[in-house]
Amino acid sequence: MLGTGAAIGAGLVSGRQALAQQATITGAGATFPNPVYQKWAEAGRAATGIAVNYQSVGSGAGINQIRNRTVDFGATDAPLTAQQLTEGNLLQFPSVMGSLVAIVNIPGIENEQLKLTGELLADIYLGKITRWNDTRIVELNRGLTLPNLAIAPAYRADGSGTTFVWVSYLSAVSEEFKNRVGVGTSVRWPAGTGARGNEGVAGTVRNIRGAIGYVENAYAITNRLVTTQLRNKAGNFVRPTHDSFIAAASNADWTVPGFAASLIDQHGATSWPIVSPTFILLPTNPTDADRSRNVMRFFDWAFKNGAALAQELEYIPLPNQVHDAIRGAWRNQIKVNGQPVWTA
Repeated sequence: MLGTGAAIGAGLVSGRQALAQQATITGAGATFPNPVYQKWAEAGRAATGIAVNYQSVGSGAGINQIRNRTVDFGATDAPLTAQQLTEGNLLQFPSVMGSLVAIVNIPGIENEQLKLTGELLADIYLGKITRWNDTRIVELNRGLTLPNLAIAPAYRADGSGTTFVWVSYLSAVSEEFKNRVGVGTSVRWPAGTGARGNEGVAGTVRNIRGAIGYVENAYAITNRLVTTQLRNKAGNFVRPTHDSFIAAASNADWTVPGFAASLIDQHGATSWPIVSPTFILLPTNPTDADRSRNVMRFFDWAFKNGAALAQELEYIPLPNQVHDAIRGAWRNQIKVNGQPVWTA
């Protein structure tokens, strides 16, 4: 039987062991997946003993921080090229899929009432359509009363993977937009007002009459914003629902380098036209094997246990075979002194 002093000593040792088992990993980047990353971090901490400090600062900042090794992982919605990954000694893998929606603030217009096309969205952001009672919008929306109100486009002011996905879609459906604005995480917008983060665009649209913007669907849900229907590649107007997101996601080709599958404007009668994976960036030559392994442990837990949490926010989990391919990439590409960091 232990004496009092021995018992206290044993308790201190046990406490130190418990503390030693706690770990913190840091990440930064895309605002697009921030809601699900925060949910996963909250739910996974007790199960894994890993605390996740994720800063939702935009894809551009996340890429810069992981390149500079000031965080343990970066996050981006705009995938890096094979050359960029090689130059940065980085591994890229998808974590989840999400969808972008158009959000509007038009008096008298309720959620999912307004119909828009990609071509109309492109012309709005090109500054060619400037009022909500424009004849092209009215003709699509017979039965709705659209006011003689100025359209106030909102866009991301920071380097943004959400912007990359949005302009990829607009460039796919509008040759003029592609030629005048193009595709990138930061572009020169012909019209509108900038705001930082998905949160900033959501707030701008909520506060300005006549505004239109683009956000990840979870932000529209949590902020109770008014979304629109969009015409898809098949010519059908679809609502932003989980079923329409899954319909688009089912076409993903994950065999491309860096898992950089494109889900923009996919075929399918019920497909939502703006769905995209979001990506994690990890050093292939980590200086701290334990921290790198803990990042992988966290996402391994999320892949196994986080699907329901993702779906609650209307994100789309990756197929199990993609999870397996990602774990294979961890084993094969992330090494310290020639030895794999991930051996599970």
